[in-house]
Amino acid sequence: MKLKHLALLAPVLLGLAAMSETPSLLTWPDLTSRSRPTADATVSYGRDPYQKVDVWLPKTPGEHPVVLMVHGGCWTTSIADRTLMNWIASDLRGRGIAVWNIDYRGVDRPGGGYPGTFSDAAQAADALAANAARYDLDLRHVVAVGHSAGGHLALWLAARPKLPSGSALHADHPLKIGHVISLGGLPDLEATAASPDNGCGTEVVAALIGPATPAHPDVYADTSVPRLLPLGVPVDLINGENDRIIPMRLGTGYIDQATKAGDAAVLHRIDKTGHVELIAPETAAWSRAVERIEAALKR
Repeated sequence: MKLKHLALLAPVLLGLAAMSETPSLLTWPDLTSRSRPTADATVSYGRDPYQKVDVWLPKTPGEHPVVLMVHGGCWTTSIADRTLMNWIASDLRGRGIAVWNIDYRGVDRPGGGYPGTFSDAAQAADALAANAARYDLDLRHVVAVGHSAGGHLALWLAARPKLPSGSALHADHPLKIGHVISLGGLPDLEATAASPDNGCGTEVVAALIGPATPAHPDVYADTSVPRLLPLGVPVDLINGENDRIIPMRLGTGYIDQATKAGDAAVLHRIDKTGHVELIAPETAAWSRAVERIEAALKR
């Protein structure tokens, strides 16, 4: 082939090379247009329509190992609710693992923000202990799994024993979390608020934690997980290399802080993975999550 023909083909060849390097990522409709599995039961822990938990129960008899699941959606109910997690909840149920899939009032709901969103997550978690006998749930190794903003809440639930006694969110006997798995989470609220390139934006953090008041002068002291380190709980962060919503530095930054504080924290970076793949049951990211869940449950 003559050099002038190669020159004409060069832009095409470069375009094809670029396409081959850019993975085809799942979109939200790719997930949400699927037939949606349904839970086995629903538990209310308050009067609001979003103060509910869906319970997913394996068909096998005996006490079931359990995952406490927390959906994301930028802490905003109009973006997502607990049903976004139904596909991976169903996958775990099929593997013999029960799922306690919680919902909570987002910042756009009456009573959401501080302290409501946090107290909802806490009450939903503590309702697991209150209902364990009813549903034959084994609480010896509860694994909290959270996606996106739910990754923050899953970590925060594990941090509840570290909350200062003067906090409006303090509880004497919070549910004990044995392991946390954050799927593309936002673990550090201060870093999120300083990162305009995160998919949730920065204003939502202010709506979540509320303004400083004389009673709550440091708004991150009982809301942002790094302030409560060390958690004393093993943590796995599973992040997509191609996630356009959660910058990777939010994961690496948290791991640095957690390990310096003495926690066992590991970041799993999954190639050819965006944000949706993290909660789609056929993906490499979810396979890694299942591996870590089963290990944490001592199975």
